[in-house]
Amino acid sequence: MGLLRFRGRGAHGVSAEPDGPEDRLRRFATIWSRAVFPVTSTSSTRPEFGEQLLPLARRLSEALRARTFDAEEGRAVGAALVDAHCTDPEALSHSLDCVDAYLVLYCGGDGAPEDLRARSARLQHAMAAGYAQALRERTLAEQESISAAALTAQGVVAQALHASEARFRAVFEGAAIGIGIADLAGNILQVNGALVRMFGGAEQLVRGRNVMEWTHPEDAPQVWKLYEELVCGEREHYHVEKAFYRPDGTVLWTNLTVSLLRDADGNPEYQLALMEDTTERRLLNLRLRYEATHDALTGLPNRTLFFERLEKALGAGEGQRFGLCYLDLDGFKTINDSLGHAAGDRLLVEVADRLQACATAPGEMVARLGGDEFVALTTGPDTEREVDELAARIMNALVAPIMVDGRELTVRGSIGIVEGPAGERSPAEVLRSADITMYRAKSAGGNRFELADPEADARAITRHGLTTSLPTALDRGEFFIEYQPLVHLGDGSVRGAEALVRWLHPQHGVLGPDRFIPLAEHTGLIVPLGRWVLEQSVRQARQWRDRHSDAGPLRINVNLSPCQLTHPGLVQDTVDILERMGVAPDALCLEVTESALIGADDDLLKPLRRLAEMGVDIALDDFGTGYSNLANLRRLPVSVLKLDRSFTQSMQQFPADPVDLKIVEGIVSLAHSLNLAVTVEGVETGAQAEQLRILGCDTAQGWYYARPGPPERLHELALVDATG
Repeated sequence: MGLLRFRGRGAHGVSAEPDGPEDRLRRFATIWSRAVFPVTSTSSTRPEFGEQLLPLARRLSEALRARTFDAEEGRAVGAALVDAHCTDPEALSHSLDCVDAYLVLYCGGDGAPEDLRARSARLQHAMAAGYAQALRERTLAEQESISAAALTAQGVVAQALHASEARFRAVFEGAAIGIGIADLAGNILQVNGALVRMFGGAEQLVRGRNVMEWTHPEDAPQVWKLYEELVCGEREHYHVEKAFYRPDGTVLWTNLTVSLLRDADGNPEYQLALMEDTTERRLLNLRLRYEATHDALTGLPNRTLFFERLEKALGAGEGQRFGLCYLDLDGFKTINDSLGHAAGDRLLVEVADRLQACATAPGEMVARLGGDEFVALTTGPDTEREVDELAARIMNALVAPIMVDGRELTVRGSIGIVEGPAGERSPAEVLRSADITMYRAKSAGGNRFELADPEADARAITRHGLTTSLPTALDRGEFFIEYQPLVHLGDGSVRGAEALVRWLHPQHGVLGPDRFIPLAEHTGLIVPLGRWVLEQSVRQARQWRDRHSDAGPLRINVNLSPCQLTHPGLVQDTVDILERMGVAPDALCLEVTESALIGADDDLLKPLRRLAEMGVDIALDDFGTGYSNLANLRRLPVSVLKLDRSFTQSMQQFPADPVDLKIVEGIVSLAHSLNLAVTVEGVETGAQAEQLRILGCDTAQGWYYARPGPPERLHELALVDATG
């Protein structure tokens, strides 16, 4: 029967949509009872039947929204339907249709629609399983009653024979399940009406046939072995699932129980077959299984079925191998954003069709994992060659443009390939390696495929581990700061220090900023981490001033990342920290890389200008690596240029390359003409320091003076210089 969704207002102007959760639950139970009541064998009225379904509806509602999915709730509801006399096959079908259409609508609450629909489908599957189990148990109880009646009818004394046969005949003809009696040669002697209806309604097409004529290609191997044991008297009964061909060629699926009937002396005489028609239930289970294992948009196998196949491939015997291609479309988000999700869906359908045509050989399959991610799997003894050919076919299949809404769209993809022997890795490990490799192909420009590299996988896994542990590392106090002195080239005195953050990782030991600062920038943690570094560094500057005031003020240099530059709280955070610590702005220098300021507009420069106006020095770090226009220096609010260490590498010997000297001399002259101080990084020898002093550089830092270290060591250097 059709199921209607009630919307808008009813005949009396009352909204058909329930208000509270309990009202919505009762509405769902009412719709369910209206759908199922006409096909239910019950003496209750329709409202009474609705009250019977209300607790079942509540169980489904709670299972739908539970934190952990419990299939047992769905099975219990299915079994309860049988207890409520909903044994007509249409009762289950109508119930599942109702749950599919209305459970999420009325009982879903605020959950994610896609997750709720997926859980609803699993609940339907569990309901069908529970319904089938309960109906089977009920049928078996009837079968035992019939078998007992049949045995009793043959075993009673002559005086009670007529009464017993009458009882047996009543059960035989009135049973809802099919019953047939055959001799030991397999000739069918008698059938009841239910069995005749199962086979199409013509008794002459059933009665008189031989059991051996009813073989079917899908018969389990043990079916006919059990039959032979029964007619030989070696077993009393057996129960199997068996298919039969009807006269019109359609297939009848049954739960079949065959029992042996013996004569008064205990010798085998007849066989009694009891059949429950499970065709509709089997088709329903197949439909639910298909929906649970296939992608609704493309029709391809989904993640669930793919993992089943992959697990089977990885568990194959010795000598077997597998090859996996993990495909992600390049630029698919742009298509979705510009043309809409409907156009994106049509594109995915066309891509799926092309991929399906690429994997037609035995042992090959294509699946959609979700979004624009697809996988292709090949298995067998020679996948080293086959997986490369499969990847090439996929890339070729994407070459031709795809027409969507009259637009010709070019589609490209990045593929990560994993290949190897079965039995060495789990499905999750294989897919992770393929995913990592795919992103490596995408990072290399896309529209290509890459082979998995264990070393690259290990680096990516480590990087991922660092990324996931970064947020809690700051809370756990795993970061610390080392300081590298800034030395005046004229008199050798320590004028300040650069703060360099380190991470004391529980597993990997001390990590330099190059290992985690890019990850912090990617995750956004660089803002709170940078604020912490700034606060700790300014506090250290205050401690230096308080403890060693006689040694003169020391300036602290702190690095700013591009993410911090765009953070709206940069200026206020800096002001708050300086005021709270009681440190003058001119004791702080913020270092910004040249590449971060290439092409910077006034909005980006505004926070730096405000800080510079307050007295904070701004240093242009790594100068000479960004290929920026030197004329831009006039509009940047910087007071210090920090030459990149590449300028000092050729000065390890004395005298240095005259060309390099001219370049540095020109930069220093330009900087001084703009009232900019010049600091040089990477000074490792006395020859370098002397050359840089002659060229007019102001300050320097590097291993020649000191490696980064604890704050106490820095002031020891300052005291030595002061007394030297």
